[in-house]
Amino acid sequence: MKNQSKRKRIIEIIKALSKEIPDSQIALKFSNPFELLIATILSAQCTDVRVNEVTKGLFKKYRSPKDYAEAESKELEEDIRPTGFYRNKTKSIQRSCQELMDRFGGKVPKTLEVLVTLPGVGRKTANVLLGNAFGIPGIVVDTHVRRVSQRIGLTKNDDPVKIEFDLMEIVPKEKWTHFSNLLVWHGRKTCIARKPLCEICVIRKWCDYGSKMKT
Repeated sequence: MKNQSKRKRIIEIIKALSKEIPDSQIALKFSNPFELLIATILSAQCTDVRVNEVTKGLFKKYRSPKDYAEAESKELEEDIRPTGFYRNKTKSIQRSCQELMDRFGGKVPKTLEVLVTLPGVGRKTANVLLGNAFGIPGIVVDTHVRRVSQRIGLTKNDDPVKIEFDLMEIVPKEKWTHFSNLLVWHGRKTCIARKPLCEICVIRKWCDYGSKMKT
């Protein structure tokens, strides 16, 4: 019964946020699944704006898994340095690209179970790829989705995987990717970390956190 109530609330939340944020597409810029894989790895602990600045030149220089795998590590590190944690990211990118060539003929696989076997790819990255590159529904739990879903009262968990499974139970499957993108944008624009803008929030009446704020 509790989940039934949450499902009804989610439908209203999706309607309100879709009207408020009509263009809720992923902010990372890409032209194919492979580029999105690279961009998503680079986005760890980095803003999408900065990643897009870096990939604008990166995607012209490196066009295939082979290009990344065979690149000089130091050179690739310098190319992606502005995204932070560039040494670890370089290792993840080069190892993932080698795996793509060795196991998948240079193609990005289309299942979560296989994607998460790639170095540097967890469930979040896998679901980003599935939903935004392949049109396969996936719940993406980043810092914004985690914060907003907790405040709204859709989960009491802190672990991203547990949050993902909580949301999978109550969000219509065909809406998983759209719902995730909506929460990301809402978390960036309105339900910000330090001081959420509850006074202008379009989903305040369905939000556990916002409903407690003084009017």
